[in-house]
Amino acid sequence: MSTDRRTVLADAAIDVLAEAGMRGLTHRAVDRAAHLPPGTTSAYFRTRQALLTALVRRLVTLDQAELQASGERTPVPRDAGELVAAIAAFVEQRLTGDGRRRSLARYACAIESVHHPELREILIPRRNTGRRVVQDFLTAQGVPDAENRTITLLTCVDGLVFDRLVGGGAVSPEEIERLLTAALG
Repeated sequence: MSTDRRTVLADAAIDVLAEAGMRGLTHRAVDRAAHLPPGTTSAYFRTRQALLTALVRRLVTLDQAELQASGERTPVPRDAGELVAAIAAFVEQRLTGDGRRRSLARYACAIESVHHPELREILIPRRNTGRRVVQDFLTAQGVPDAENRTITLLTCVDGLVFDRLVGGGAVSPEEIERLLTAALG
């Protein structure tokens, strides 16, 4: 039961962070968001740092599961157009609905990790099937140092997501195509 309650609280903390920002992330706000009695969050996560750490761990777990599932659904693209379409679909997920909520929380946590290195360790990008699909495509195209180019490409895509979260709008397939062209060059 406690693991389940911790997950509920971490999910509620993600919601609070996405809605209210880092200053709004309090034990009481998480209690309210989780529809639990006052004091529940502090009973499970005594300090704000413990709550933030649990939030980041849950965020990474959810993101890794999403990336893994996306990679498993996506065979190695046969051409650049297929890869652009797959990345565009993923970006759309990150900008809408639950993906948007997690993206907002992720970026807030990334900034916070500057002051809390233990969070940075949790947030370090990990290998997953989604990343492997991109790397396998670049390798098949004969791109030298496909691993580093994959990281650069996906970092640039992440930058587009951040830009649109802050400024509004969508990421066009043409923008992704230009990034892929640079990675292939």
